[in-house]
Amino acid sequence: MDSTRKSILIILAFFSIYCIWGSTYLLNKVVVSEVSPLFLASIRFFCAGILIFGIAKILKISLKASTIQLKNSALAGFLFLVYGNGVFVWALKYVDSGFAALIAATQPLFVIFLMRILQGSKIQTKSIIGVVLGVIGMYLLVSQDTLQLDQNGIIGIVVIFTCVLSWSYGSIFVSKADLPKNFFVATGYQMVFASLFLVIFSLTVKEVWTSPLKWSINAQGAMLLLIVFGGIVAFTAFNYLLKEVSTEKVSTSAYVNPVIALFLGWYVLDEQITKQSIVAAVVLLTGVYFINSKKKIIIFSRFKRKKLQNLKK
Repeated sequence: MDSTRKSILIILAFFSIYCIWGSTYLLNKVVVSEVSPLFLASIRFFCAGILIFGIAKILKISLKASTIQLKNSALAGFLFLVYGNGVFVWALKYVDSGFAALIAATQPLFVIFLMRILQGSKIQTKSIIGVVLGVIGMYLLVSQDTLQLDQNGIIGIVVIFTCVLSWSYGSIFVSKADLPKNFFVATGYQMVFASLFLVIFSLTVKEVWTSPLKWSINAQGAMLLLIVFGGIVAFTAFNYLLKEVSTEKVSTSAYVNPVIALFLGWYVLDEQITKQSIVAAVVLLTGVYFINSKKKIIIFSRFKRKKLQNLKK
């Protein structure tokens, strides 16, 4: 693959995890008002996984995977889609959604420090600045609402932190794991395994199951978009990026998604956007720039040069 085509694919992939995943806040809100969260996720990922396998067959893409690749796919599906996504939605029953979004914004920080602990990776100054700006921006975004926690709130907070940790570790794991070489197929296996786990969890907590035929047209339409775009397109892009760019750059979607959700809420649901929201969006995107930028921070590079010159003297 030539460098130009690869660059275009990376840009499109980032667009997918930034904008498409940002829209899933709105879509999930529509569906979860009628459908139990774990049951919702199991249907979403099962349908997406089966569609991926069907498309792969039509395109004559091999579905073969070794035993270790299947095991890794099952683990990745659990870390991302079962715990990182499904359990997160379940925990929202006990925690204010704004506060949950603030916790989720710590994902890039989790990724950077996990990479430091597990891989010995050096934490770059611009990455730290980007993470700090991201957390500040997210705080500005959600602090406009009064965060109220009931007596079960502390449990919800702990669970959400573990969900963010699960997604962060999953990002690092997938970047190095032996998975099916085709990103499309790898995504399909992760989704099918995740759907099986989610069905088991849904039955365990005794969720109410309702036939999709009984859902409203809005819920059915939202689910279709979640399956095709939120699942197949965006998650395949996510798996692709984890193999092509640094994990901390991929994790910046945790900052951009809430901003996209904010503006979609304004456009679709006529929700008010305040000046503080706009400032928060600017701070968030600036944080993303610092993490994604390949340029060195001039002020620090000059400082290092002067320090070296003084040592030579």
